[in-house]
Parts: sequence; C-alpha cells; structure tokens
Amino acid sequence: MKRFNKIGFKASAILFSSAAIFACSNEQDPGLEYAPDMYHSIPLDPYSQIKENKFNPGGMNMREPAKGTVPRGKQGYNLYLSVDTAEVAGVELTNPLQKNEENLAQGKVLYSRFCAPCHGENGDGQGLVGVKFKGVPSYTAGRVAELPAGHIYHVITMGRGRMMPHGSQVNPTERWKIVMYVQQLQKGETGTTVEAGSDAKEEAGGEAITDNPVTGTPEDTPKRETPKN
Repeated sequence: MKRFNKIGFKASAILFSSAAIFACSNEQDPGLEYAPDMYHSIPLDPYSQIKENKFNPGGMNMREPAKGTVPRGKQGYNLYLSVDTAEVAGVELTNPLQKNEENLAQGKVLYSRFCAPCHGENGDGQGLVGVKFKGVPSYTAGRVAELPAGHIYHVITMGRGRMMPHGSQVNPTERWKIVMYVQQLQKGETGTTVEAGSDAKEEAGGEAITDNPVTGTPEDTPKRETPKN
C-alpha cells in the first residue's frame, strides 16, 4: 500500500512540475495583433510621446506655434506681448468686441456668475466673499477706476494677487464681454443700455467683431504687429 502511495505521490509531483513549466514558458504563440496601426499610431501625436522624434528639434512630437500666430478662437489676444504683464496688456490690447446692448447684457450675466461673489453686484467689493476676506477694491475708487480694457482682461486671464486666474472658466470672448461690463461699473453704471448715436466701436477700443453663432468665436481676428526682438 505504501508503495502505491509513493508512486502516486511521485506521479503527481511530475505532473505538477510539467504544468508549471508549460504555464511559465514564453514560447507560447501570442496570436496575431489585429490592425496594429490602430494601437501604434504612425502620425506624430502631440500628446502621445512613445519614442524620440527624429524629425523635430528636441525629439518631441509637440512643437510651439510659430511666433506671431493667433490660435483659432483666441479673439486676437496677443500671446506675444512685449512684456507679459497686466500693465503692458493695458497698452497693447484693446477690446475687439463692439460695445452694444447684447454684449453688455451677456457680460453682466457672466460678471454675476464669476465676479460678483468677490467684487459685488455693483463692483464695490462688497460681495459675500469680499466682505468675508476684506481688501477687494471698488471699481469706482482710485487707480482701479482708470484701468484700461487690456489690463482687466489680463487680470481675468492670468489672475493677480489673491485673485486666481479665470482663463480656464471663461473663454476669450466671454472675458472681453466681462471687461466691457466692468468698464460700465467703473463709471458707476449697472445698466446695459447703449446710448443711441454713441460711437460703440470707439468706446470698445477695437474693431467690431461678430460672434460665430455655432462656435461662439469671432469670424475675424484683428491683425496686430508682432513685437520685434
């Protein structure tokens, strides 16, 4: 009986060892990969860097845009300011949207959503957050009342001091509409009526641009000279 037990044990050990060897073997047929081009892209994907790119400088797929170009939908915002500060933006940037009641009304709605909690409905710095944390200036007092459109746009986009950037929350078109309404608040006005006969284009400081009803981006972009190095 013991002899049969020993034989059975040895046979089991051999079978187990054989199974382990075959299971761990790397010589199994992996099969065929269907449509490998769907997994390993031949084109250069900017957000997928698998190996060094021998065609582009630095070996990267992603490349910086040509200097002086403006991405679609960026509303003519010159990403190549001579100096990237709010003060310089106040000089070099102007609002490309026409000042009219529609843009002002939309700017007021956007302001109430993104700005009023700190700056207050009337731009007096007395929003619920502004009252809690203190120090939010009024648009009608001091130098803040004289800030130009480009300066305000830059601060909305990039932030300043305790104000965080809002560039990811409002697109360029919406920012310029907010700027337009903020400039109303600088004058102590909360209405969205544009007086008949006023030069709306001159007040806006830029060219009259209409929004694309599908994409919400301008049909045309103002041409600006690229600062020379």
